[in-house]
Amino acid sequence: MSLTELLVDQPHKTIEFAGVEFLLLGTAHVSQKSADVVKALIETEQFDTVAIELDELRYQAITDENRYKNMDLISIIKNKQTGLIATNLAMSAYQNRLAEQLGVEPGAEMKQAINSAEQFNLPLWKIDRSVGITMKRTWRSLRFLEKVNMIFGFGGFFEKQAISEKEIEKLKTGDMLESTFNELSENSESLYSSLIDERDMFMAARLQQAIEAPNSSPQKTHKKVLVIIGAGHLKGLSNYLQKPIETTKTINRLNTLPPKSSWIKALPWLLTLLIVSGFVWGFAKNSDLGFDLIKTWFIYNGGLSGIGAALAGAHPLTILSAIVAAPFTSLNPTIAAGMVAALVETMIRKPKVHNFEALQQDAMHLKGWWKNPVTRVLLVFILTNLGSAIATWTSIGIMASKITTN
Repeated sequence: MSLTELLVDQPHKTIEFAGVEFLLLGTAHVSQKSADVVKALIETEQFDTVAIELDELRYQAITDENRYKNMDLISIIKNKQTGLIATNLAMSAYQNRLAEQLGVEPGAEMKQAINSAEQFNLPLWKIDRSVGITMKRTWRSLRFLEKVNMIFGFGGFFEKQAISEKEIEKLKTGDMLESTFNELSENSESLYSSLIDERDMFMAARLQQAIEAPNSSPQKTHKKVLVIIGAGHLKGLSNYLQKPIETTKTINRLNTLPPKSSWIKALPWLLTLLIVSGFVWGFAKNSDLGFDLIKTWFIYNGGLSGIGAALAGAHPLTILSAIVAAPFTSLNPTIAAGMVAALVETMIRKPKVHNFEALQQDAMHLKGWWKNPVTRVLLVFILTNLGSAIATWTSIGIMASKITTN
């Protein structure tokens, strides 16, 4: 079958840039037909390179069935990657539910592209931006209420009995990340920008950068590249790809997190200074007030952090560690009570191999996050920190009231 016949009912665009012909194929992430078309196109042997809308992490998720077995929880906690892992698991749960409902594995066309490229010994370019960078830039771009909506939106990944027709249709024409946050992305310009538009620009820059790179041999020239992307990226990527891009500069910019404003950076230290100053002021007025302020600080920080750990289903010793650590870690912006509690939980109830093997299945159900020791560690980290944060602001208010009334 010819290219024209294969593409007759498929969203696609042909772009020529710097002597290279790019065939952009817009696929549906829940369509077996998209996977079949990808296979047939590569089998025509008219392409010398394949590019896919994946980053290294999502590539590993597709190709490495044992990726969670090798997870180093302690390293993840110390490197402050718990939020990213929790997000990835939640999205994976959503995608697995789709697979169960539709009988088609989301991303089947990407897996087919990987397998076919390997079969025909074609270079495979992973052109998408790191999902971790995308999620961090997305989070930084949102207003407070949008962040709240996103957090509560995660509940929908587990509790719905069936994915709505609207969400399925969006997946057929859009993008996996965008559809995951379907409602928000429709109403938030900043969310659309970071999830879709920035990635369109990033992928265009990666493609231009790839053809700029010196070839290792004459056989490695790239003249006809098949680019497999979600249909929602077709318009944006084709527009960006037609214009010369300062590739390195653009990629570096889009890989950089927007800097926090100076006052946000200084806020944790200012709070520490404020709290310590309150203790000093209390003791200067009278020792009873000083000890009362310290008691307030310890009770609220220890108590609410312990409650957070308990809500996560933590071991009693983990709860105790949260209670003891929180009053001190809350005065030190470089370490969090959740980190201490999560490390203690990991050491006391170290997950076993079968827990990692069951991780994806357990993550599909809300109860599974408390049942599986791996996800429970993530919950301990998150809920202990939440309790500590609430306690800090509550304590400041109570301590200020006691100082002004004495």
